[in-house]
Amino acid sequence: MDVFQARTVEIPWSVVTGTAIAVLGIVLVGIILLRKLFQNSPQRSNENLTAAPATDNASAFMAASMQAVIKKLKEQEKELERLHKEERDRADLTERLSEEVTRNMPAGLIVVNAQGIITSANPAAEQTLGQQGLGFRRCSEVLGETSDLVRLIDDCLASGKIFRRAQIEHRDAAGEVRQLGVTISPIRKSGDAVSGVICLLTDLTELASLQKQIQFKENLAALGELSAGIAHEFKNALATISGYAQMIRSERPTPEAADNAEKILEQTRNITHVVTEFLKYARPLEIFSEQVSLNTVIQRVVAEVSESQPLVRIRVEGPFGEVAGDDGLLRQAFLNILRNAAEACAAASNGGKVIVRGETFARDGQSFQRITIFDNGPGISADSLEKLFRPFFTTKPNGTGLGLAVVQKILLQHGGQVDAYNRIEGGAAFTVTLPLSHPAPEAVELKQDASNSK
Repeated sequence: MDVFQARTVEIPWSVVTGTAIAVLGIVLVGIILLRKLFQNSPQRSNENLTAAPATDNASAFMAASMQAVIKKLKEQEKELERLHKEERDRADLTERLSEEVTRNMPAGLIVVNAQGIITSANPAAEQTLGQQGLGFRRCSEVLGETSDLVRLIDDCLASGKIFRRAQIEHRDAAGEVRQLGVTISPIRKSGDAVSGVICLLTDLTELASLQKQIQFKENLAALGELSAGIAHEFKNALATISGYAQMIRSERPTPEAADNAEKILEQTRNITHVVTEFLKYARPLEIFSEQVSLNTVIQRVVAEVSESQPLVRIRVEGPFGEVAGDDGLLRQAFLNILRNAAEACAAASNGGKVIVRGETFARDGQSFQRITIFDNGPGISADSLEKLFRPFFTTKPNGTGLGLAVVQKILLQHGGQVDAYNRIEGGAAFTVTLPLSHPAPEAVELKQDASNSK
């Protein structure tokens, strides 16, 4: 890509002046010689031997003068060729330097013309956008009509507006969501007309994930301090209430008092369950590091959910590798996600369907496992999607709002992450990403349908 424009070859004024003087000298010498020839022409008829030397001297002088001028012109021509070669070499060097800088710069760079066609893109841009072969293709075709990046580029082309350090979301060809930092500025060749745009791209996905983890850990530390202060008091109060209720029930009370005592016991059990779940979320997890086969974990979780939701069909497909972590905690995380998906689509008109798909991929020399759980339920509302992993947020009448919060905590402490989004086809999807210790040897499809594929 030509970022720097080659400089125009400039001929020094001294060379031009010298050339002009030489040409003028030739003209003057020619005029003088012709004048002398015409003056001596009458004498040439009467003089034989004496006139010949004069004519020979004039011709020799003219020939010598012409040779001197020609020699001077050749020297000037060589000088011009030398200067032209120097300028051409300098332009080639500038062009090569521009290409090297563009190709090796860490930030992505794409140039888009006024028709919305990508005229140039460096390797960093292809890596950042997760798309190969960007050159000479339309932006909307490569990145998608609804892409935030395409929207900003179109806005810059239309109005000439400059976008500095804007942060957008981009979904690449593999379906992975990336956080990008973009700077877009217009290209103006003549007047105020915008002939294209230059777009700088930076992948902020890891930085955004790190910021999210830091914020999550800070919130977790605050909740841990809070839970340490109130958990003891809560448990003591609940034990006292439960003890008095049991005493009332054991003293043969009236039917009404016995019923009230049973209600008190039921409520204390519910509150105890909430406190226990809260402490499970707030306290640091004790992870026993071992090699965990994700295929085995997924199959056990599918079998357990299939028993509780026999009308929901569950299919498992794709490769699954091994991770270093705690088998019990990972099983709990996937069980919570899969149970939520099955419950969300259980009332679907065409029958509930859940797909558990495994994929392995590499990034920066590290192998990762991506597990996506799809369902054909009603999906997640926009308001709920933003609060989905917050503690105590739930859309279930009897939910505690800690299930998905615990899932996020477990996966983060295993070096992974979890994301949720709505599918275009309908339903919701949860994507879990974990670093692999032993990748799957091959992509073998595994299928398991609950209740004989009802």
